[in-house]
Amino acid sequence: MATAEAIPASQEEGGGGLFGLIERIGNKVPHPVLMFFYLIIGLIILSHILFLLGVSVTDTVAVPVPQEGIDFIRGALGGSVVPYDPATGQVLEIPKYVVEERTIPIRSLLTTDGIRHIFVSFQTNFTGFTPLGVLFLALLGAGVAEYAGLMNALIRKLVAVAPAGLLTFIIVFVGVLSSLASDAGYLILVPLAAAAFASTGRHPLVGLAAAYAGVAAIFTVNIIPTPVDAMLTEITNAAIGLANAQPITLGANLLWNIGSSVLMAIVATVVTNRIIAPRLGKWDPSQSDASAASSDQGETPPELEAKGLRAALFAFLGLTALILLLTLPPGAPLRRPDGQLDGNSPLMDSLLFLITLFFLVAGIAYGRAVGTIKGSADVIKAATKQFNTLGGMVLMFLMISQFIAFFNYTNLPTVIAVNLAGVLEQLAVGAIPLLILLILVNVLLDVILPGSVPKWAIFAPIFVPLFFRLGVEPSSVLAAYRVGDSPVNPITPLMVYLPFILAIAQRYQKSAGLGTVISLMMPYTVIILIAWIVLFVIWFALNIPLGPGYLPQTVVP
Repeated sequence: MATAEAIPASQEEGGGGLFGLIERIGNKVPHPVLMFFYLIIGLIILSHILFLLGVSVTDTVAVPVPQEGIDFIRGALGGSVVPYDPATGQVLEIPKYVVEERTIPIRSLLTTDGIRHIFVSFQTNFTGFTPLGVLFLALLGAGVAEYAGLMNALIRKLVAVAPAGLLTFIIVFVGVLSSLASDAGYLILVPLAAAAFASTGRHPLVGLAAAYAGVAAIFTVNIIPTPVDAMLTEITNAAIGLANAQPITLGANLLWNIGSSVLMAIVATVVTNRIIAPRLGKWDPSQSDASAASSDQGETPPELEAKGLRAALFAFLGLTALILLLTLPPGAPLRRPDGQLDGNSPLMDSLLFLITLFFLVAGIAYGRAVGTIKGSADVIKAATKQFNTLGGMVLMFLMISQFIAFFNYTNLPTVIAVNLAGVLEQLAVGAIPLLILLILVNVLLDVILPGSVPKWAIFAPIFVPLFFRLGVEPSSVLAAYRVGDSPVNPITPLMVYLPFILAIAQRYQKSAGLGTVISLMMPYTVIILIAWIVLFVIWFALNIPLGPGYLPQTVVP
């Protein structure tokens, strides 16, 4: 093990200052597996205490309509039965969400039902944990591409063609765009960014932090509508019914999302170059894991690499043509039954699988061209090698999945969210201060409830009608919600991919711990949040359209 003298002062336990203190404290917390085990024990005790006290809340929430059941009944009746209004004779469209009043009590994990739930749900909590499937699926294609040498070739090409001053922005902005493919950015872009910075002699953790900021801290906006946008829009429209306002469309926040994507990517780039890079200083490769240090060994000759990249490009184009064939024609399999491609269409829902296919096919084509993959046995070997490294990650996901499932079972997140929302509702302040408070409450809740959709299902029925009475359009409330929903993602302990990010960091700095990652990401959280709030206030005050035809404030003639 290296001595302390071998470590640059800027890297030794994070150095001095506030962020160094955060790193030192964070690195003293137990291993994530033990940390979540202790959290589960604490949750069990707390849930029973609150249950004995009879804690509960009554609130109006947006709940999903069981569309599959309706479709089944309709199909069983021949498919021709449609709902209609007998007064007008008009066909009615069944909403995807409805608003209803519910009383939500705290449920104990120490009652008979609670103990039964712990035992019965333990397996399904783990097997139904979505990030587990995402992890294996995303790393299947990426693992084959890495084994073939395609990943290193792409990194070298990116570094060669990208202007040195724009490399950081490109990585951050690609991270922002990666929300189109759900969680693929965490598992593919973050390791690539760290390797790209290492290949240029810059500190790999700078690249890791930049990519992680783009993927997590700016997650709820994009230049293209995402599946999450579709769900947020549906929940907003369910809440709009309480305010007697006009429903919004998927493009209600389009201009805001585009502007935020670009401007917050610029902010994250400045934070990376002005704060993170100087703090980490020069990278000492001797502090990296042996596997990371050896990743650049055995480089492919340039002529052979160019041949491999051409083969990968042809494979990419061929697969792209196939996807277009399955998407563009009317009635194509990747379109929705109504013919649309936006929102929750099969194309959008399968983006992660498509990305895996692209990496898998392009990796095989590259490997065949350069000789690193000679047959199906090598492909299987590549996938197996990648999966062999995931043992520790799977164990952490086992504990994380149990904590999140038990936490949701107790109803604690909902009770906390409703109570905080009730406090905001009672405040007699103007629209802008109340919108800022909504953002800040959302930031606090994101620490314990990171998902975008569950929080909005609680907030929308409360705040959409409230702000509409103040002359604030529902699209503005949704835009404000986006501001508070993302910046805390990189530092919350309940970020399910935080252990994976830590594992990548430890490839390049063996001494890295949770405190290292959190202290690296803290400047992004604080500065992006402040910059985003300022941008929102200016946008709202100037009444700049949030989307085509959607002004932030109601204009009274």
